[in-house]
Amino acid sequence: MRHPTDGTLRRLLDEPDGVADADRDHIAHCPACQEGVNVARDDAAFAATVLGTEVDVDVDRAWTRFSTRPPVKEATVLGRWRSRLRSPVVAVAGAAVLVTGAGAAAAADWLQIFQTERVAPVTAPQAELAKIPELDEFGDLVVTDEISVRRARDVTAAQEASGLTLPVVAELPRGVSGAPGYYVVGKAGGTFTFSAATTARTAAKAGATAPPVPPGLDGSRFRLSAGPGLAAVWASDQEIPALVVARITAPSVHSAGVPFTTVRDYLTSLTFIPDDVAAQLRGFSGEGTLPLFSAVEEKQTSVTDVGGRPATLVGSGSMAAVVWVENGVVNAVAGTLTADEVLTVARELR
Repeated sequence: MRHPTDGTLRRLLDEPDGVADADRDHIAHCPACQEGVNVARDDAAFAATVLGTEVDVDVDRAWTRFSTRPPVKEATVLGRWRSRLRSPVVAVAGAAVLVTGAGAAAAADWLQIFQTERVAPVTAPQAELAKIPELDEFGDLVVTDEISVRRARDVTAAQEASGLTLPVVAELPRGVSGAPGYYVVGKAGGTFTFSAATTARTAAKAGATAPPVPPGLDGSRFRLSAGPGLAAVWASDQEIPALVVARITAPSVHSAGVPFTTVRDYLTSLTFIPDDVAAQLRGFSGEGTLPLFSAVEEKQTSVTDVGGRPATLVGSGSMAAVVWVENGVVNAVAGTLTADEVLTVARELR
């Protein structure tokens, strides 16, 4: 069976009775999953200790703990670059991000063929998302620029380092107080080379047969980039921040191979890609749509708007987040707030 998700590993710590017996047995006999549990335990202890303090902390780790916890996890540009690139949903998320834009690139030149212009939710049962192979099961993934997060002295320093302007919160929601900490997110990037042989092996593991690869697809290369960015973070007494307002230069993709529509059509035709996920990706119209993935059992997503621009609202328990794109920048407001509260903050940013 496949490895349990990060959420299942964490649930083993928070709600052990909520973990299925099959997952328990797998984790008990899997060194990789046991290491994942140890990492989750360390992260939880670390975040619980330092969030809400004003002392110098390991910002990379604290931000990672927040940015990879639902619902913010779906906003891929805010999570760990390596883990998001290798996560199960990015095999198809990458297909959409890499192929939603139209156009072709000359074989010897890198040509930009995708720039994020909007976001849209893609929802499916967790069991379906777990069936999607990781990106490196379709070819060779190389992370060329690891994402980095560091604390800035103040908002001016954060803006100068990122080249972006951080909007001002008009009025803090109830329960959020004090001055925020400011953080700078470094630029991240990677390259992906599609491999017909790797894809065929992945299909065989799933008990399927990969169809013939379109001409030019095998060995086609793609370059992904996102960032830099910045964020204001208001701490809380809980494990995660009370409020985060973040902006990051939107993901873009360059190609040195076949048209992205060829990649999209091929990957979404593979029989081991869940039909509902493939159908949603094929249904994206126009150029520049960035999918935000969500498991229907864990989160509620809805389409909304911020300032007249399409946005995706994600809620999970006591948390909520809204993500939208404006002028080539992905914006996010998130925290231990209600959906109405994050929308109010987002719509009143100045």
